[in-house]
Amino acid sequence: MFHDDARIATRAEAGPVIDNLPSYVSFGFVWLVGYGSFASSYGDDPIVPLPSAIPGSLLVVGLLAALVVTFVVTARAQRGAKGEAALVGRMLDASWLVGFGALFITITALAEAVQMQEVHALLWPTGSGLVVGMLYLAGGSAQRDIVQYTLGLWLALASSAALFLPGAGMYACLALAGGGGYFAAAALEPRRRRASRCRRWAD
Repeated sequence: MFHDDARIATRAEAGPVIDNLPSYVSFGFVWLVGYGSFASSYGDDPIVPLPSAIPGSLLVVGLLAALVVTFVVTARAQRGAKGEAALVGRMLDASWLVGFGALFITITALAEAVQMQEVHALLWPTGSGLVVGMLYLAGGSAQRDIVQYTLGLWLALASSAALFLPGAGMYACLALAGGGGYFAAAALEPRRRRASRCRRWAD
């Protein structure tokens, strides 16, 4: 009996198996539609003529909605977390604020140093992808989540490589590589959750 109680306590401290599927699907659509609208409306002869405010509005509104979905899913999953699992969850949540705060400071300082406002247009999309990728790498490592870790690796590399592409190519890379990476992770997420539950109850 005491052995069973100890196993139950250990599983509770290990933390919940979070369902990242809603978050992956939400961010996948945001990257595909948001950055896709930038790519299709870029330049003097765009594929789809759009007012300049529309792509940015689509991206910002979409990101906020996806963040809300992620927050709700994570908060529900971590409601019963205790001990080390709860601490890890809070630290990972705080890392998002630190990461994007540091990115804001870096881009603002760099734009002022070189006196080029184009720095914002280049580094906010790609830098955000890099920060998100690194945060997923950290989250995947802490939670032993291979899908999240691989997605982080892909987003970090694809976002950085997008800087080499001129004009609309950068946005197209973010839309297709980033959005596609999220949808691939979403497809693998149910299998990952089943495997995590099986391992947890087998321990």
